[in-house]
Amino acid sequence: MKEGIHPEYRPVVFRDSSIGQNFIIRSTVKTKDKITVDGQEYPLVNLDTSSASHPHYTGKQKVVDTGGRVGKFNARYARKA
Repeated sequence: MKEGIHPEYRPVVFRDSSIGQNFIIRSTVKTKDKITVDGQEYPLVNLDTSSASHPHYTGKQKVVDTGGRVGKFNARYARKA
């Protein structure tokens, strides 16, 4: 293998921010955030959802309140008579 052309393949913590669960997986992703897990420091990648919180894998449906967003949009861009 040629030196200096391959990205660094190292353990990285992926955190599911919706439930706070951490996954340590080897990856080449670049990140500026760091976290300490079990006394060791790892690069950190924050995720909105993962297999631990996604409704397809958990079988639980989340209710998202879109009425507030739609109401704001209609109020902001309503036709003026």
